[in-house]
Amino acid sequence: MKKWQHWVARGIALTAGSVGLLLTATPASANSINDYIANQNYGTPTITKSIWSGFPKLAYRNGKPEGVVVHETANPNSTIYNEIAYMERNYQNAFVHTFIDGSRIINIANPNYLSWGAGPIANQRYVQFEQVEVHSKSAFAGELNNGAYYTAYILKQYGLTPKRYSTILSHHDVSNNLGGTNHSDPDGYWSKNASTYFGTSYTMTDFVALVKTQYAKLGGTTSTTTDSSSSSSTTSSSSTTTGTSNANHTATPAKKAVTYNHGGNNETATLTNNYTKWTVYNHVKGTSGAYKIGWGRLSSDHRGARVYVDSRGVKSGGTNWYRIRFSKNSSYKYWVYSKTLKFPSVTYSDDSGSVQLNTASNLPLYNHVLNSKYLSKVTAHTQDFSASTKATINKKGYKASDGTTWYRLVINGKPYWAPSTSVTLAD
Repeated sequence: MKKWQHWVARGIALTAGSVGLLLTATPASANSINDYIANQNYGTPTITKSIWSGFPKLAYRNGKPEGVVVHETANPNSTIYNEIAYMERNYQNAFVHTFIDGSRIINIANPNYLSWGAGPIANQRYVQFEQVEVHSKSAFAGELNNGAYYTAYILKQYGLTPKRYSTILSHHDVSNNLGGTNHSDPDGYWSKNASTYFGTSYTMTDFVALVKTQYAKLGGTTSTTTDSSSSSSTTSSSSTTTGTSNANHTATPAKKAVTYNHGGNNETATLTNNYTKWTVYNHVKGTSGAYKIGWGRLSSDHRGARVYVDSRGVKSGGTNWYRIRFSKNSSYKYWVYSKTLKFPSVTYSDDSGSVQLNTASNLPLYNHVLNSKYLSKVTAHTQDFSASTKATINKKGYKASDGTTWYRLVINGKPYWAPSTSVTLAD
């Protein structure tokens, strides 16, 4: 985890004085990474709200944020969820509002209250987010795009405009200009990945230019009269629709209705031989913020590869989409059309009769046959009922892949699926 400084001044009065800055005009960035991002047709990123109630709620010096500070975790081996868990355990030392990687923006602390991430002066003024270190060209570009969108979103939400050194700062900027800390992120991380994956450099000036693009998409206007980092102005259209991040792309289509069913048993399927006939998305196709990722970004041939499936989305037209990951503990998840996957086959038939639950062991009961295309989760256990509980059968399922038989039971008016090993058929 990041080596945070223990300069948090809880309960100590902090000065509200400002630090004068000597700024020089810099041409607007034409960085090739920003050009690459503009050509990727990224959809509008989704900000996931996962606010933890344990963080303190302390007011900013002027009652609301004055901008955004950009961090990076300085940990090449961590994931976004590991960082969030660590921060919740160690918030007394430091915490930020949001974590970002190549495919996620997860807001964990309410930005209406200050965080402890960049020293006592900056903490009193700025919303702060951490970038998790990523390790591919597409992930790095996606992370920058997500970070720029989040920065623009925060600025727009609080009535601010993008201004280098004023409303947008790196942790290094805070160290150099405000004090109270001595970190230099994200300079080194950006420089390394920009060189490795794009053969170029990337600076806060480049990032501010990207923020301006996103800000314009949100219906904001930027001008050089109040921003020393740019020599040209960008004006948005009058529309406030949050469209895709490609300036030549049309606005995101209206959100389509999707019913989600979340599994809880790490079920698996295999990718079909013609899986590339349907592309891979960050969300269900046609929903707000969904965009094509493309199989080419996920490396080589995945025909017949086993994937873990944890969610099913049923669109209003009846088509099914699944959320997959390539390893059990991976934090990278993707949405695919149902025809890209092959689940174990289950043959269903009507049935009748009654069974006795095997209550000697606490065996799980499910809402669907385990590892079927419907996905399943545990909804009860056999020991939730007495041995004399009446359970009737109304359907049977046979799964050829492992030769198991399943019964759909009705207990106290509620349906459950159970493997034959969890019940004893009544005579």
